[in-house]
Amino acid sequence: MPQTTYKVTVRIPEEYSEELMDAIDQVIEPLYPGYDRCFSIIRSTGTWRSLDGSNPYNGTVGEITVAEELTIEFMCNENEIKDVLRTIERVHPYEEPGIDVIPCVGWRSYLQRS
Repeated sequence: MPQTTYKVTVRIPEEYSEELMDAIDQVIEPLYPGYDRCFSIIRSTGTWRSLDGSNPYNGTVGEITVAEELTIEFMCNENEIKDVLRTIERVHPYEEPGIDVIPCVGWRSYLQRS
C-alpha cells in the first residue's frame, strides 16, 4: 500500500518565503522523480485583527490588518509531516501561522488500479 502523502499550505510574508522553502526542502524527500524543491506559490492577501495578549509580527493589537502574503503549497510524506510543521513553526515570523494539512492520494495511484 502506498504511503500517505499530505498537501501542506502555509501563508507567509514574502520576505520569509525563500528561507522557508529552503528549510522545508531540507526535511523532506523528493516525491516527484527527478525533481526537488517543488512548491507552488500564490500571491494572496490576508486579513486579521490581533487581540489583547497577542504579539503580532504585522499590525497593531485591536486593529484590523490587511497584508500581502504568499501562499506556499507543497507535498510531503506522512513520516515527514511533524518535521515539516516544526520547520514552519521555527522559520515563520507569525505567532500563529496559517497552515493547512490535507491528506492526499497521488494521481498515479488511480492509473495503477485495475
